[in-house]
Amino acid sequence: MSNKRAFVTGGGRGIGKAVCLMLARNGYDVIVNYRSNESAALQTKSEIEKYNVKCTLLKFDITDFKNAQAIIEKEIETNGKIEVLILNAGIRKDALFPVMKAEEWESVVDTNLKSFYYIAKPIATSMFHNKYGKIVVMSSTSGQTGMTGQVNYCSSKFGIIGAAKSLAVELARRNINVNIVAPGFVETEMTADLKERYEDIKKSIPLRRLATAEDISNVVEFLISEKASYIVGQVIPVNGGLLT
Repeated sequence: MSNKRAFVTGGGRGIGKAVCLMLARNGYDVIVNYRSNESAALQTKSEIEKYNVKCTLLKFDITDFKNAQAIIEKEIETNGKIEVLILNAGIRKDALFPVMKAEEWESVVDTNLKSFYYIAKPIATSMFHNKYGKIVVMSSTSGQTGMTGQVNYCSSKFGIIGAAKSLAVELARRNINVNIVAPGFVETEMTADLKERYEDIKKSIPLRRLATAEDISNVVEFLISEKASYIVGQVIPVNGGLLT
């Protein structure tokens, strides 16, 4: 029997890479989407294949709907159904709202929120017909509370929670589980510009440390398992107690 297949956006590094490796350890063939960092994607592919599973790299911009839809539909038509979707790709461009540029607003909302429709639609449609699927959406602690300098980021992460909760209700009767993971501060490339503040940030976290990418992938591992089959449309915080 062939392995189940999983699709991960932004899978080349950070949380996405940790999720890809977790999927490979669990016997999934992994489809890794990335936009520009080919060397990181190739490194992730090499590490995935050490688990004797297949890895497919799909390079495309998740904010380009027509292109993304065409590539995903072709992948499903050519290589078969996708049982697991992890919507992980995201960006942040922090700025106080009075000086936030239109591009900083649009690029963050396009990448973090609008792409939900672009990527989830073709895959969820396929899952709907197959009557099975697991979808995990990455939000953030910023999707649960307001944050200074993150009007754009918080808007996108609040929005994606609403989108995922609604989709969860629509798809549950087709044996498809949709849930949301809300990480706090995670030590990845996305927070590298905050390194000078790490010690102060740690003091604000009850566990006194930043999360690792593996802390997040461990929760994803549970949500895509049959042990979580009765969990629908829930936000799972992974923030070390920063927000309870």
